[in-house]
Amino acid sequence: MASNLKEQSKKSFQVNGKELTYYDLNTLEEQGLTQVSRLPYSIRVLLESVLRQEDGHVITDEHIKALSTFGKENEKGEVPFKPSRVILQDFTGVPAVVDLASLRKAMDDVGGDLSKINPEVPVDLVIDHSVQVDSYANTDALENNMKLEFERNYERYQFLNWATKAFDNYNAVPPATGIVHQVNLEYLANVVHVREENGENVAFPDTLVGTDSHTTMINGLGVLGWGVGGIEAEAGMLGQPSYFPIPEVIGVRLTNELPQGATATDLALRVTELLRKKGVVGKFVEFYGPGVDKLPLADRATIANMAPEYGATCGFFPVDDETLKYLRLTGRTDDHIEIVEKYLKENHLFFDVSEEPNYTDVVDLDLSTVEASLSGPKRPQDLIFLSDMKKEFEKSVTAPAGNQGHGLSKDEFDKKATIQFKDGSTTEMKTGDIAIAAITSCTNTSNPYVMLGAGLLAKNAVEKGLKVPEYVKTSLAPGSKVVTGYLRDAGLQSYLDQLGFNLVGYGCTTCIGNSGPLLEEIESAIAEEDLLVTSVLSGNRNFEGRIHPLVKANYLASPQLVVAYALAGTVDIDLQNESLGKGKDGEDVYLKDIWPTIKEVADTVENTVTPELFKEEYKSVYDNNELWNQIDTTEQPLYNFDPKSTYIQNPTFFQGLSKEPESIKPLSDLRVMGKFGDSVTTDHISPAGAIGKDTPAGKYLLDNGVSPRDFNSYGSRRGNHEVMVRGTFANIRIKNQLAPGTEGGFTTYWPTGEVMPIFDAAMKYKQDGTGLVVLAGHDYGMGSSRDWAAKGTNLLGVKTVIAQSYERIHRSNLVMMGVLPLQFLEGESADTLGLEGKENISVDINENIKPGESVKVTATKEDGSTISFEAKARFDSNVEIDYYRHGGILQLVLRKKLA
Repeated sequence: MASNLKEQSKKSFQVNGKELTYYDLNTLEEQGLTQVSRLPYSIRVLLESVLRQEDGHVITDEHIKALSTFGKENEKGEVPFKPSRVILQDFTGVPAVVDLASLRKAMDDVGGDLSKINPEVPVDLVIDHSVQVDSYANTDALENNMKLEFERNYERYQFLNWATKAFDNYNAVPPATGIVHQVNLEYLANVVHVREENGENVAFPDTLVGTDSHTTMINGLGVLGWGVGGIEAEAGMLGQPSYFPIPEVIGVRLTNELPQGATATDLALRVTELLRKKGVVGKFVEFYGPGVDKLPLADRATIANMAPEYGATCGFFPVDDETLKYLRLTGRTDDHIEIVEKYLKENHLFFDVSEEPNYTDVVDLDLSTVEASLSGPKRPQDLIFLSDMKKEFEKSVTAPAGNQGHGLSKDEFDKKATIQFKDGSTTEMKTGDIAIAAITSCTNTSNPYVMLGAGLLAKNAVEKGLKVPEYVKTSLAPGSKVVTGYLRDAGLQSYLDQLGFNLVGYGCTTCIGNSGPLLEEIESAIAEEDLLVTSVLSGNRNFEGRIHPLVKANYLASPQLVVAYALAGTVDIDLQNESLGKGKDGEDVYLKDIWPTIKEVADTVENTVTPELFKEEYKSVYDNNELWNQIDTTEQPLYNFDPKSTYIQNPTFFQGLSKEPESIKPLSDLRVMGKFGDSVTTDHISPAGAIGKDTPAGKYLLDNGVSPRDFNSYGSRRGNHEVMVRGTFANIRIKNQLAPGTEGGFTTYWPTGEVMPIFDAAMKYKQDGTGLVVLAGHDYGMGSSRDWAAKGTNLLGVKTVIAQSYERIHRSNLVMMGVLPLQFLEGESADTLGLEGKENISVDINENIKPGESVKVTATKEDGSTISFEAKARFDSNVEIDYYRHGGILQLVLRKKLA
């Protein structure tokens, strides 16, 4: 039953003779609950959501009142967030849809109503994560890679195609269309929804969650959204709210404008460095100030995209005139844009530069101080000015092994590898040479300013007579076909082609590790000489082992700098002062000679990026791929799981599910399976890349008749829990302190002292009935919103993780998989407490646990002595305790649907 607050806020307005209902935030101010103009815009969106969806049960007046107090000293409470839609990509989307199919199967097994397992909000899955760069630097690369993509992934695509027929409210955007976040930005996002409810047309803000951490890109359009694990997204699809504490909101005041030579990429990298130092994990970030007006929407989207890299839940830009301009540019209808403008202005959600909301804290950034930059070699927050790049690279080679060093000797600079190609020609590679130069990623390929800037730079380089060394693997993978259109119309794609930046596919490619193989002779030479080679990519992540197993130093940069460094062939160069090479006139060519001006780029954007391009590319977005259309699938509501399949299997999460959950009980006699340092990423925990034939996952595939050439990647096999549990903690670069001298997924099995693969040890412990513990440092689980990092942890038998701090999404995922996240108290760690990892661990937790409460942990050493300490139980809301009690959120959902 609706509350007085909801009923009193119900208003209407008219657009083109159509009456629209909305829930007016101003009524809360009239009742003395808040001052709307002092609330951050992102909080206003949340407040509208709880006000409109108040039902007296899940969302109550108390939630509305608590959120209304934002910024006041007595502010407390949690937000029950029910987004208006969910967006998926195929790597994380396949396991989410597999879980839906498994839930349906479990419902069917007990005679339940299958129709209850259907998305309750619109779901769009964009297939973008599976294309790999096998073919490159030729005109057939796109077609070759797409053919291979379908061959490798036919079974997965058949499953996703089946889901479009089996589930209501579910659509799939076919492969070779674009990257999920760019398709979302250019087409899927409405900014304001109008839906029929109880015979009325209700207008409300577009909000979403997505199973990819870079879902945050949509905040550049003024749409509030962020990445969640697949399991939380599934719950959202099935009508369950996400709960989180009322967030802190950090305001970033932007002033002035970007100078010549600086790009949106440079700004995004600068913001990442700035906010990582500030510390914004788990917080909202909102951009405001006079500088916002100087940023085109594409630049805002680039900055919003990298929120996971700066640690924030989102980086929000409120809707303003620039947003409306972008909606017109991308072909949204005039009628809808009028609704967007009128509704947001009526409901105090349209940006007013004269207002300064009451932010939790404020950070200032003068845009005129941003300069050309890169980030690396192993983390996106490690900013390097272009002017310092040569010095910083050389320093990193001999710096101690870690986030900013490789721990090598000065002799490394004398190393060389001679490469003999199959045609008999030879070349030489040395330390710092670039093996991969990729224009890739949703972060930058959605931005016409940097993409056309790269094209103009390529044109100038070709006209000067410059070429890319043959050992550099070059590729261009745009985030949508619109990019191809404007590069073509501007006459610039041909110049990129001449430098080897041919179109290789529409998808994530190199940015997520789908860089494909290097030439065999190059891989052999690098491996034989153990040469430190590099990559430069326009991506958003450069964690160890992510881009290519043989490339140990990876630098993020703008598309323009990717082309420039490809021409140089090395990062061991001062691009601002050293020559890129000799031109056809025999003279040295410098970066300043080929760098386009801001006006050149802006004029090219103005002349070539048109609404017609967007309308043409998106008019048949769901059926524009003939290979997809030809997939043969049934329309039956239950998926026929094939026990012989190595791609799609019915997971074991619901086996033996009791009708009622058990009470929360203490954990005892746990053994430590892994002890890790800081910055363990979800890539480390659950890699997305290649599967080695000697790994537990590789051996499983071999045993099931799969040849190594058909292994595909971990990411492509996330629909098979048997592969994924074997791939957990199997990243080739992860370092477990319990298996010194090893790299990769190894541990010591304490009962025998034998070093073995983590999966093998976990299965031995499981046979013994022994639960497991993981010890870790700061920022545990940073990076992708990879739910398999938590699912695999659960299936290995890990009962608790004890870390110094967690990245937001992974902590949440652990809870939703029934794994207890504990946090060392401030100033304490495994090392300061003297934990070696050989101890037996017990955790004194019970049914009376409260959010954020500390529990007693006891570690018993081999000699019988004990170490006792307090650790904070990272349940951030009461509902998370309920998830843990049920053994996970999906188990809770199934029990509710069966009730």
